[in-house]
Amino acid sequence: MTPQDLFSLEGKTALVTGGATGIGRMAAEGLVRAGARVLIASRKGEACETVAAELNALDAPGTAEGFAGDVGSAAGIDALVSEVKSRTQQLDILMNNAGVSWGEPMQSFPYEAWEKVMNVNVTGLFDLTRQLLPLLAGSANAEDPARVVNVGSVMGEIPMGDGAYSYAASKAAVLHLTKILAKELAHRHITVNALAPGPFVSKMTAFATADEKMRAKVGAGVPLGRVGLPEDIAGCMGFLCGRGGAYVTGAVIPVSGGINVSSGHNLFAAAFE
Repeated sequence: MTPQDLFSLEGKTALVTGGATGIGRMAAEGLVRAGARVLIASRKGEACETVAAELNALDAPGTAEGFAGDVGSAAGIDALVSEVKSRTQQLDILMNNAGVSWGEPMQSFPYEAWEKVMNVNVTGLFDLTRQLLPLLAGSANAEDPARVVNVGSVMGEIPMGDGAYSYAASKAAVLHLTKILAKELAHRHITVNALAPGPFVSKMTAFATADEKMRAKVGAGVPLGRVGLPEDIAGCMGFLCGRGGAYVTGAVIPVSGGINVSSGHNLFAAAFE
């Protein structure tokens, strides 16, 4: 089997939620370059259409389609599922990337913000996956399972709040839910894995990554010395969704430059100074 065979996604259909910007946009491009037909959905349908046109202009082996889709409410999820079913009866890859955040000091953190973040990041992810299971299972088999990739965060792995309490807690829930679903869906030939990214350039992180100088400062705090790049996401998706990742389920891939294993100072270093 050649490297092309291991990572090719030709003939596959994928749905990427929140695919118009940030990590979703990076993943969508990687999937299109690997040959997949990629459905891109987010609350801003026009932005998804624009991104789809940009990806179709790459002259890559895959194609893209963009449309509106909101996972923040039951009605929004129902509408998104209907839209997907109107476009395809085959779904090989689901990337649950749509997410929101909220940052505020603990003393003033509003109840409504906690509820909103959990609704999108956890409830929306779960219910969309639940409703799309028939499409995923219908195109799966033991040697080539359907793939679900959930986007968590390094903040869901380590006790890092930074004022984004509901976001960090929601991403911890995503990582735990990933393992639960991996266990329960294996018999249906569906793998469920997660990415736990560190800092990437996105709309959500624009407050800290908007320009090169800010990115350099953020990257200096990452063990590997930089913020994430689009190919870091595309490479993970190529592995998890291609033939090379067919025997992997319940994994959390730390795309965080080492933040996931950074535990502060060396406890005994001072004794040797």
